[in-house]
Amino acid sequence: MTPAITPFLSICLTIAMVMLFTAFALTIVRVLRGPTTADRIIAIDLFGVLAVAFIALYTLYVSQVVFLDAAIALALVAFFGTVAYARFLERRVVERPEEREAAQQEKEEPHA
Repeated sequence: MTPAITPFLSICLTIAMVMLFTAFALTIVRVLRGPTTADRIIAIDLFGVLAVAFIALYTLYVSQVVFLDAAIALALVAFFGTVAYARFLERRVVERPEEREAAQQEKEEPHA
């Protein structure tokens, strides 16, 4: 038997879902307009985080714990995907001129 959610919790979940959808929309903007590839990677990683948060809220909303398994699996896949993509970008030759200049300046500047 699953417990029913209270009206207060229902309102809180609705507000949280609206905030998550707003974050999804802003993340789409960052993916499309991101000035660098790193910004786009971080935004794509944020998609995974937001999806896990949405699944967790949905789990509370429907009172079914089984969805948390999907959230945990998605979190692991998103993490490993981000790490793999970051390593790929670290090893590739920088193709964009603005990224090449930023990388060159970073190499030339002494670290404090």
